[in-house]
Amino acid sequence: MKYLTTTLLLFLFNFTFAQTTFKVDNFSKVYYGKIFIADTSEVFSKGWVAIYDKKTNKQIIKVESNELALSLHNGKALANIKSLPYGEQSLIMYEDYNFDGIKDFAINDGQNSCYHGPSFRIYLGTKNDFKFSSEFTALAQDYCGMFQVDYKQKKLSTMTKSGCCWHQFSEFVVENNKPKVIKIVEDDQMNFPYNNYSEQNWDGKKMVVKTKRMITLDENEGVKTILSFTVDKNQKKVVLFNINDRTLNYVLIDKNDEVEFSYPINTVYQNPDFNFDRKDNTVTFKNKNVVYTIYDSSNTVGITIVTGGKTYNWTGNKTTKKGKLTDITATPLDNVVVN
Repeated sequence: MKYLTTTLLLFLFNFTFAQTTFKVDNFSKVYYGKIFIADTSEVFSKGWVAIYDKKTNKQIIKVESNELALSLHNGKALANIKSLPYGEQSLIMYEDYNFDGIKDFAINDGQNSCYHGPSFRIYLGTKNDFKFSSEFTALAQDYCGMFQVDYKQKKLSTMTKSGCCWHQFSEFVVENNKPKVIKIVEDDQMNFPYNNYSEQNWDGKKMVVKTKRMITLDENEGVKTILSFTVDKNQKKVVLFNINDRTLNYVLIDKNDEVEFSYPINTVYQNPDFNFDRKDNTVTFKNKNVVYTIYDSSNTVGITIVTGGKTYNWTGNKTTKKGKLTDITATPLDNVVVN
């Protein structure tokens, strides 16, 4: 009997230790919060977050979750810690999200944002109570963590991503008590070593889209420039480069440093996209009905373009030349035929 009593006490002790309720009282003179964690030994635990009125102790908001992640500061749970995008985000935030002068609540409901990040439900404050807002909540669910608030410009901003190489940044204003997107910026580096950049801006009637394609050859590991030069006639830059010593690539960059044309359109290993002629020291490739020939000699460098029965010769500026065509043969490339 004594053994059973001891075992029962140990069980109750462990059970009580695992389930803990934390009071949060650092954010308001009117309200306080409670956070219940079902298992403090786990990083993510079932539990709930609730808000109470200090005068009446009446519960006004409660959000249950299957995955709460609570960080403590000297043993205490604190509100309004927001280190974006990947730092600590409190389970309770008390801020003005719709810029009406009344503070609102963001209550953590688990890890439902991008990459299993923290997500929140937004309750907008009124003169008498708080009302759940699905529109503001979407900003704290569909992106990466909680959104940022700019009180000076009265804007909200979000970020989301896919892997290392695609990011989206959005800005919102508040109209009719709802967030309205006014700017979306996408930075896409999925197609290494190219960078596709797009920007959408609200002009008062519609979103206006601007796009540009860039390439940063000197800063990309695995990219080697074989030959480059600037064309005298139009100040465009011609570049031949290889990627990871596997494939040859051609890119034409305009005077604004934007990619005007690149080849091959899709890199496929073992595809003979280019022909290198040792005797003439030229590289030739064809895109649809257009034939391009890059030449390089001791006296001149440039590219000829044959299309529609006409030949256009773009002579390169020798002072801008870097590298030489013969370097193509330094490493066997999968998509180059050497004659």
